[in-house]
Amino acid sequence: MTAADVHYAHLPGTPVGPVTVWVSSTGVRHIEFGPLPSTSNPDPPESRPELLRRVVGQLEEYFGGERRSFALPLDLHGVTDFQRQVYACLQDIRFGNLTTYGDLAQAVGSPQGAQAVGQAVGANPIPIVIPCHRVVTSDGRLGGFSGGLPAKVALLGIEGVEVAGTQPTSRVRPEIIRLPL
Repeated sequence: MTAADVHYAHLPGTPVGPVTVWVSSTGVRHIEFGPLPSTSNPDPPESRPELLRRVVGQLEEYFGGERRSFALPLDLHGVTDFQRQVYACLQDIRFGNLTTYGDLAQAVGSPQGAQAVGQAVGANPIPIVIPCHRVVTSDGRLGGFSGGLPAKVALLGIEGVEVAGTQPTSRVRPEIIRLPL
């Protein structure tokens, strides 16, 4: 795949701060939080391919409280089979619900693998669409997030989950209810 096969858009004014999304001809490839480097040239809205327009539209609907799940093809180029298993389980976590790293480890058949699951979650190339922000520690604390804890708190807030702060030890409310994924 060449650079010409990848298109991207920058959304500067979202509730979680600036977000950039990349798509390939196969699907959504990457979502990143933070400012766009000044040397970058995202596709102008009028020349975005259909898939990129769909992704941007669905993200805007989500940020606006109008969308609870995503219907988009994914390009998981370069991820391991284990990561694919974890990401499939993440996609089963419904809007406004939470799970733990340990529960995810159970769901992928690796009950002692919470740390490995945490590493897979942290390497998620498509946050928001693959909702890794819905994973917290086993004692109901925020934990980490590759996009930064303020972004995780904002994403959870969009979904009606309250968080008492933006530290890894901040508690989430409502409490985790153990449900099968």
